Amino acid sequence: MKNRILQTIRQHQMLEKGMHIVIGLSGGPDSMCMFDVLCRLAEDWQLTLHPVHVNHKFRPGAAEEDQAFVEDFCSRYDIPLYKGGAAVETGPKGLEAAARDARYAFLRSLNGTIATAHTADDNAETVLMHLLRGTGLRGLGGVTPKSEGLIRPMLDVTRAEVEEF
Repeated sequence: MKNRILQTIRQHQMLEKGMHIVIGLSGGPDSMCMFDVLCRLAEDWQLTLHPVHVNHKFRPGAAEEDQAFVEDFCSRYDIPLYKGGAAVETGPKGLEAAARDARYAFLRSLNGTIATAHTADDNAETVLMHLLRGTGLRGLGGVTPKSEGLIRPMLDVTRAEVEEF
């Protein structure tokens, strides 16, 4: 897994030595896998990692369990976890979109390049959604591996590979 992600990082020139990486860490398999791999790369790349968990409290009980899991995982690496929470109201795009916007706003408020754990499956889903809504050529490209202040080092990894890891 480490080599696959490292290949994507190199191919898209996502990292430079000494970078500060803000890691979106939900507690799900994808983000935990990415965090684990970035921890393994941190020393060689001289990375400073800033894992971040945002709890919207959508699932009472389960949301707190996710946060506790992430806190425990970060403590094993002796890396402080940044926590955020934002009350989210359903907007014109829906609750999930409003929550995503709130998460990204919090991530962007921190200093560093944001790393999210979007996989090849997420990318395929995005392209399919764009097709169903009607899209131009840009929408057919799906999720970009790297954009202003944001990297997605797991775009060449499938969800099945994450679960196997």
